[in-house]
Amino acid sequence: MGEKMKIAVTSAIQVGGSLFTPEQLATMATIIGEDAVIEMTPFKQLYLEIPLERREVIVEELQRSGLEVYPAGFVTKSLIVCNFCKGAEEAGLETAKEINNAIAGIETPTPVKVGYAGCALGTSEPLLKDIGVVKMRDSFDIYVGGEAKGLKASLAKLLVSGLSEDQVVPVITKLITFYKTSAKGKEKFSKFIERITLDQLKKLFEI
Repeated sequence: MGEKMKIAVTSAIQVGGSLFTPEQLATMATIIGEDAVIEMTPFKQLYLEIPLERREVIVEELQRSGLEVYPAGFVTKSLIVCNFCKGAEEAGLETAKEINNAIAGIETPTPVKVGYAGCALGTSEPLLKDIGVVKMRDSFDIYVGGEAKGLKASLAKLLVSGLSEDQVVPVITKLITFYKTSAKGKEKFSKFIERITLDQLKKLFEI
């Protein structure tokens, strides 16, 4: 038995949410074999364990079927999105794709969850994520420090509101970089925000 590794697999960001085709499910099943299992994570990602030496071939095969592949472990997870029930344009589907392309797979002290909602209904629960983005008509609000786990679960707090589309990705990537460089060891993002405080964070980002 050779060395194995985990990869994270998701469907493409699309209207309707996390949708998989029978072909995609069959491709994953063929790759891992009948004796293996597929793990569903809280990040809306599927973890597959694959042979390390076949990684490149397997990733190409998964991508050909329309799936997206990311690193597993201590990274920024692929964007957790809503179902875009108000339509692709009104709910900002292209903006969500841009955010995902910019942040998914960045190495971080602990896993970072970024959520996106195309309207105030917030069906993707962005305020329970480390970083939450909510589209409000023609602008965007960004929240930080949400925590869904434990008896002390808490909602993220508003960091900035009224951002234009082209401001969203720079703010999020700057947040992640600041966390990477300033966290203490394996400090969770929510604990990091609590230690830094929202007021200090706003000053650092000139918000």
